[in-house]
Amino acid sequence: METKVLLEMLMVSPPLLMTPAEVVARLDDPEVLIVDCRFNLTQPDWGRRQYHQSHIPGAFYLDLNRDLSGPVSASSGRHPLPDMPTLVAKLAAMGLTPDKLVIAYDQGQLAYAARLWWLLRYMGHERVAVLAGGWDAYSRAGYPTSHDLPVRRDGHLTPHLQRQYLATREDVIAAQQDPTILLVDAREARRYRGEWEPIDPVAGHIPGAINLPWLELLPPQPYADRWREVHHHREVICYCGSGVTACVNLMTLEWAGFPPGRLYVGGWSEWCRLNQTGR
Repeated sequence: METKVLLEMLMVSPPLLMTPAEVVARLDDPEVLIVDCRFNLTQPDWGRRQYHQSHIPGAFYLDLNRDLSGPVSASSGRHPLPDMPTLVAKLAAMGLTPDKLVIAYDQGQLAYAARLWWLLRYMGHERVAVLAGGWDAYSRAGYPTSHDLPVRRDGHLTPHLQRQYLATREDVIAAQQDPTILLVDAREARRYRGEWEPIDPVAGHIPGAINLPWLELLPPQPYADRWREVHHHREVICYCGSGVTACVNLMTLEWAGFPPGRLYVGGWSEWCRLNQTGR
């Protein structure tokens, strides 16, 4: 991320979007847990390799496919929810307790960090932040890095699932008939319009959904204005291809001052698999 863009971001930083300098200031804070979420959809082992080469000192690693998602089934999307007891055990081994602040980061565009943000909040852990500009901004600023792996810790967390943050396929079907619910597709416009589909077998979007691409909501862009333009409803359901980038939309929705929305985790990958008509 260019220095000018990062400086602009700092001027409009919403709550719980931390700057690299703020993260560095808390590297030795025992009440902070840093989690590296770097990932590449086309090279699934890339993030883990990058982590082992260099990461923020003390950071643990969580992999989108292995840790932040569950096994794919014949009827699921590409990134279904992980098994919650398994994820809780992994977080406890990192030392997570109810009072700790989790700082999540990825390579820079927030999508994979936002997936952990959403999962933690779904589990009832509200103390979670993301690193503005991610690893790219942090390393470019010349802050300390490490290749040492952190030691296992003894943490504890009792999840209290916030099911109001989750939308099922049935919820989406019901929303199509409810004008008070805003259904938002977070994918880029070409995919929404069905002009290009690089991953899923069917192109198009869920009928009734509007398009609010997640990349257009990344700070320092005017995400609050974008949400105010479209949000005149009692509820928002967001989806993307598989429940990852839509988490950016849900973060910025709250940063814009609106109540939490719901995530349709299955996303277009589940919908088009079960609704072969597509559009």
